[in-house]
Amino acid sequence: MNPETQTRTHAELVVEVGPIAHGGHCVARHEGRVVFVRHAIPGEKVRIRLTDAGEDSKFWRADVVEVLEASPDRVPHFWHVADSLRAWSHGHPPVGGAELGHVLLERQRSLKAEVLAEQLKRLAGVEHPAVWADPAGRENIVEAVGEAAAADGTPGAAGLGWRTRASFAVTPAGKLGMHAHRSDQVIAIREMPLAVAGINELKLWDADLQGVERVEVAAPANGSRPLVLLAPSAGTRAKRLSGILAQLPDDVSVASFDPAKGEVLQLRGRTWVQETAAGHEYRVTGEGFWQIHRDAPDTLVGAVKGFLHDGGYLEPGAVVADLYAGAGLFTAALADAVGVTGSVLSVEGAPGTSRDARKNLHGAPQVEIVQGRVERVLRQKPRNFDAVVLDPPRAGAGKAVVSQLMAAGPRAVAYVSCDPASFARDLGYFQQGGWSLAGLRAFDLYPHTHHMETVALLTPPA
Repeated sequence: MNPETQTRTHAELVVEVGPIAHGGHCVARHEGRVVFVRHAIPGEKVRIRLTDAGEDSKFWRADVVEVLEASPDRVPHFWHVADSLRAWSHGHPPVGGAELGHVLLERQRSLKAEVLAEQLKRLAGVEHPAVWADPAGRENIVEAVGEAAAADGTPGAAGLGWRTRASFAVTPAGKLGMHAHRSDQVIAIREMPLAVAGINELKLWDADLQGVERVEVAAPANGSRPLVLLAPSAGTRAKRLSGILAQLPDDVSVASFDPAKGEVLQLRGRTWVQETAAGHEYRVTGEGFWQIHRDAPDTLVGAVKGFLHDGGYLEPGAVVADLYAGAGLFTAALADAVGVTGSVLSVEGAPGTSRDARKNLHGAPQVEIVQGRVERVLRQKPRNFDAVVLDPPRAGAGKAVVSQLMAAGPRAVAYVSCDPASFARDLGYFQQGGWSLAGLRAFDLYPHTHHMETVALLTPPA
């Protein structure tokens, strides 16, 4: 059998790379079969290594191992362990989390814009929406944020050092590592270029982490005390955790946590971090959700307030809701806007995060904080909203929540999304109810990855 037609994993093929697709890969074809190729750029000719293949599979997955005809937008990858070409040449797959690091930043944003446009067309029937524009009037772009925006398109806009949160695995030898894409294999690392200095300065890769399965780190952009969360393996004794604690800097808070139970236990310092955004201080406990890009909170609050304020939906005395509210990032901004004569319903499902919101908003009498599933709370607390902020998890809000929202009759919904596919699907549900997409902005809050964030303004039938 010709080795280029074998279907076993790790066989190699030569393919012409087609368009970008949602999920961080490009589409190629081999003898009629679709192959999702990571670490490529549309238009390239590459040699790929199959990582997930089988005769009966509808499609295959692969990594690029050699570039035969390169795109002019290909650049040297900034991180050796995430560089597919280098990693495979050393006998192991690349780590996930920087799958676009080989692409010029400006081209990364154009590729993301293509993905968003394709998802809107395929899942919502929206083609080239004129409402998709930034404040400067540039249409159908994904906007750079922070330092990348200040040096847009220049070599200095490296898109590094933006993550204030990072999640790590641990190798069998007890060294800090990360998983390869769609794999249980953990690869040791000695740097995290996407993370802020506060994370890298901990030098967790020098610690002996035996007895721990996972490490979560939060280093607030305001420079306040970082938090290291350790998820112990089953049977790990307190003495082993004490040994790890002794290896970490004294000015860092450390806690253990059980991801299944959501329990966080103090080992040293605090079990939470203090964040600052949009003129407010926020306490965020343990694994509680917070935007990971250091400039994301202010960027997203600004976009949401811009849509709602400019449309006349967010004024003193207004009745508004913040759904999937987290620790209260948008809730605080909404409370400022509606004043004490208005009201804000803030709904969050996670008990720990909801407790954070209560602490963060205790001084705002116009805010009602409810812990529970959004669909249940909407049934129990029907009211006429002037505006709603909808910031669901990656899976989206879903048809049931969208239907309930439309039935509640708000004058506008500001939809914040981290996934273009679930956003487009939910937008389709709104459109089936007669609603319209009145505004859309997209932000590159995850440089060197395929992720992006969108903020949309949705309005009901006139």
